[in-house]
Amino acid sequence: MQKIVGLRRDKEKALYYFLENIDNLKLGDKVVVDFDDFQTVATVSKLGMMVEDEKATEMNGLLRKATESDLQKYEQLKAKAKNYLPEIKKKSLALGLMMKFISAEYSLDGTKILIIFSSEERVDFRQLLKELASMLKARIELKQIGQRDEVKLCGAVGQCGQPCCCARFLNEFEHVTVKMAKIQGLSLAPSKINGICGRLMCCLAYETPLYEEQIQKMPKVGNEIKTPNGFGVVVFNDILRERVAVKRKADGDTFVVEDFSIEELKEQEEKNQKEETNEIEQKSQISVKVTENIVENGNFTEIFDEKIVSEVETIQEENKLADNVDEKMSNKDASSIQQDKNKYSSDSKSNGKNSGKKVTEQRNNHSRNYHNSKFNKKN
Repeated sequence: MQKIVGLRRDKEKALYYFLENIDNLKLGDKVVVDFDDFQTVATVSKLGMMVEDEKATEMNGLLRKATESDLQKYEQLKAKAKNYLPEIKKKSLALGLMMKFISAEYSLDGTKILIIFSSEERVDFRQLLKELASMLKARIELKQIGQRDEVKLCGAVGQCGQPCCCARFLNEFEHVTVKMAKIQGLSLAPSKINGICGRLMCCLAYETPLYEEQIQKMPKVGNEIKTPNGFGVVVFNDILRERVAVKRKADGDTFVVEDFSIEELKEQEEKNQKEETNEIEQKSQISVKVTENIVENGNFTEIFDEKIVSEVETIQEENKLADNVDEKMSNKDASSIQQDKNKYSSDSKSNGKNSGKKVTEQRNNHSRNYHNSKFNKKN
């Protein structure tokens, strides 16, 4: 593992990493560095990082600490390049090239000049290069950048009234999608979600995780929930304030919209869960009481659930009818059996389809047993 250092060039927020091959470096120190055969002055912005040996071989380029003469020369060359910009713009216009020049910078040894420009279309600047070479007397590199990079280098004020994020603190551009704007509940009009560069605002990317986390805590719009004041439908979620707007029916045909915090709704949900748990436990206790009464007393004097009582009474009545059939089967009274069959038929209709099926099955079983016993006696 080897130490590396993070450097920033003038007016750039991106970090460039190089091997820390100079002792006693401090944050804010000026150093001379070689960026792809372009020597310039950079500022130490990050220290104390480590990298594997394999990757460290690609990070050479840190030459030395900048001396006073280096810094003076750097400032002189910067002013010289800035003075050439108006002449460069005139020559490009004369050639009919739609180019917006952002900056020009000489290398520290004065042998190369880097000219940065932006354009909406691809530009053929070969003729411009020829004319600039005779004027500048140096090797020329023309670099085209996009609209986002232009705002990052030049700086601007966003819709929020603050300096643009890319020019203020973002090291790299993140991937931004329209889905992120939808998650945050923003209008999809370009004037609302586009930045100064005309692209989707950078803040959408790094603010989305916070919105996704908050949305998980809040009920969905359109869901029916129980509030401290009764049941209602969610109509709006204020994610930043953590408030939920709920439409609830009032007296008559009128509706009211009430505002609740997430904490209030969470407390109400916990209260609802406790009530449901208590209700389930109460029903369970009633069922146990019903079973105990059936086994011990055969009555329902201590039962409070009317539905359970009616079901148990139906089962008891069916059991009594079955007992009568058993008694008459033992006396082998065929005429009584026929009467019981008729009684079973009328009782099954009154007790419903489910109880009728049970009684019919019992009747057929008893009748089958009777004829089998009669047949066995004959034999």
